[in-house]
Amino acid sequence: MTSPGPLLTHWGDRAAPSSLAGLLADALPAPARWEPGPDLDQLIGLAEEEQAEPWPSPQASHYARFTRDGDRSSHEDRVRGRQARLTRAAVRAAAAPPDRLVPLLDEVADGVLLLCEQTSWCWVAHDPAPARTGTVVPPIDPWLDLGAGEIAAQLAWVDRLLGPALDEHYPGLRVRMRAEAGARVLHPFLDQDWPWFGEDMNNWCPWICGNVIAAAVQLMVPSERRSAVVAKAVVGLDRYLRTIPADGSVDEGYGYWWEGVGRALEALDLLERVTAGALTAAGLPVIGATVAFPHRMHLGGPWHVNVADSSAQPQTNVPWHVLERWARRVGDDDAERYARSRGSAVGISADWPMNLARVIGALDAPIEADRVIAEPPLPAQVWLPDLQLGLVREQAGSARGLTLVLKGGHNGEGHNHQDVGSVIVASDGVPVLVDPGRLTYRAGMFGPQRYEFWAMQSQWHNVPVVAGHQQEAGRDARALEMTFDEQQATIGLDLARVHDVPLLRHWHREARWERSEVLLTDRWEFAAMPERPSALHLMLAGEVTLTGTRADIVPLEGANPVRLAWSGDVTGADLEDMPLEDPLMSEVWGERLTRLRLHLAPSARGEAVLRITRAEDPPDQLWGSPPR
Repeated sequence: MTSPGPLLTHWGDRAAPSSLAGLLADALPAPARWEPGPDLDQLIGLAEEEQAEPWPSPQASHYARFTRDGDRSSHEDRVRGRQARLTRAAVRAAAAPPDRLVPLLDEVADGVLLLCEQTSWCWVAHDPAPARTGTVVPPIDPWLDLGAGEIAAQLAWVDRLLGPALDEHYPGLRVRMRAEAGARVLHPFLDQDWPWFGEDMNNWCPWICGNVIAAAVQLMVPSERRSAVVAKAVVGLDRYLRTIPADGSVDEGYGYWWEGVGRALEALDLLERVTAGALTAAGLPVIGATVAFPHRMHLGGPWHVNVADSSAQPQTNVPWHVLERWARRVGDDDAERYARSRGSAVGISADWPMNLARVIGALDAPIEADRVIAEPPLPAQVWLPDLQLGLVREQAGSARGLTLVLKGGHNGEGHNHQDVGSVIVASDGVPVLVDPGRLTYRAGMFGPQRYEFWAMQSQWHNVPVVAGHQQEAGRDARALEMTFDEQQATIGLDLARVHDVPLLRHWHREARWERSEVLLTDRWEFAAMPERPSALHLMLAGEVTLTGTRADIVPLEGANPVRLAWSGDVTGADLEDMPLEDPLMSEVWGERLTRLRLHLAPSARGEAVLRITRAEDPPDQLWGSPPR
């Protein structure tokens, strides 16, 4: 039996089904009566515009595309479109005065019934039936994934917002909601073993368990079974929190912190509220450690350190109020300042997909009359020994100058890219030496074909190609001797285990921030002359000009120009453009990225030094829109 994690150790018998029976409320917390404001007006305005339009309609042909050509977005985007429209319709109806409510319920009831009649709530990419049976249409048997959990929770919050009105004007609809959520999500969750609930833990577990808690509390009658469902969800949260290392990091990267830890924090907040404070996690060390992770990954403005499948800019549906509330509860002033700085800049997006709970939470977040926009903390140095990631910037509290990041780790991480030893350099907070980030998900990206996609390959990251070899996959392909010298502002590691090159004795990489410049030094040694040459690859964002032994880069967003100059055993250099057709890339980087390839002299041992400097005069304004 798995030993209890931080939650079960802290809560003990209070989290048992028998105790939960007396602790759980009969319904989700009641949202506040929202005051008119820009965020609410934007949501309501969009709901009014789309009411005359047909509802998104996922068809069999959309579903079949995932099997036929790998496209998952055609079907999943239409399902999410239904949910997003229902979220806006529900908010519009809940905010309306009583004399205007009835006409708005038609839109809500239409959306609810469409979801109830949808053959499968599972996202097409997560459905095991096509591979198992050969079908290309949604199966009838329920499969509990992220999508199914999202719909169950959405129906629960619609029920909490509008339940009595739906009973009066649409009798029978709430009965149908409860029946569908029970058959598709709540009973399968309790009665079956799910792969995402076991030892191979990832962000699915807190995401699904949080939605299960919301659906169980609102849509199940108080009973032993309801208590058992919530108790099992607590076990899932407990198992997930056990995976968070002491430094609070998430190996899936900054973007997935929000869809893993962020989801867990939302679930814990909900548990505390529906048990009247009996189950609180605010004092757990793991919470305090991980609340600091997002602001430690902040480069400046919208830009963040991105590894694995994370993007360098956060998506629009980040619930900043969740981080702000938890930062305040654990007493992390820096994390709170960061959340305030970013949340004030973004607000609530009318395009938030699906999640009614997050919209309600943002609208309910208290706004102090004397609230001011905070400045982000931007720590001078960050060292995360468990993730093996170090960051050094010129001055604490300011994005001005150069910021250096070096990542170690291994190639068996969550949502892994072959990026052990990758370096990121930002000018005035804007990435110049960059990690490309993620592509739109499609078939093959989470199986044996993963590293056939360019964005996951090491040759498109800021790492060496060693004797013609890219990095290997798996946990054994890992950094050795990762060090962080705070006094010398130096980060180092050895890449000898990352490549399948038996002759390689060591490939030591050292990154140093020194006198307003960054020095990146690679030293290597082979047991004998390798048959194929090596090269250093660097991914650059902005306009790049190559001249002799240097490259000049005009970064995005009007940041200070940067010069890369190299010396040592470099025999030549060339540039290659990577056109960016995927919107997840182009919306961040513009039309292209540029790869600088430095060819290394064929030898058994050698050294290459890359010196990165910037222009003297800082720009007056940063962080506009990327070029198109």
